[in-house]
Amino acid sequence: MGQLYLPILVMGILGAAFAVFSVAAPAITASRRYNRALLDSYECGIDPTPQPVGGGRFPVKYYLTAMLFIVFDIEIIFLYPFAVAFDQLGLFGLVEMLLFLVSVLVVYSYVWRRGGLEWD
Repeated sequence: MGQLYLPILVMGILGAAFAVFSVAAPAITASRRYNRALLDSYECGIDPTPQPVGGGRFPVKYYLTAMLFIVFDIEIIFLYPFAVAFDQLGLFGLVEMLLFLVSVLVVYSYVWRRGGLEWD
């Protein structure tokens, strides 16, 4: 019985070792001398733009766009296995996927009517 769980134990140990190594390696190999260039923010080689004292605010539209991306990304994640196993699922799988697509279509039409897809 112990041999059945041995691969899981080995993968757990490897995962934990990788996590500990990922946290410890920068602390061991990093330079101890700090200068202004190391402490300054970096924006792909471009001089950083000045930020307001409060940190600035992102428009709410930014977060709505991110949430829409997540919703439609999850839709694709659920559609792909259905397309692969379409023959094996039969009528039950078809009805379930149609219900899922109708619910996503309701969300899509709501967002469209509210102007969430406008990029101005």
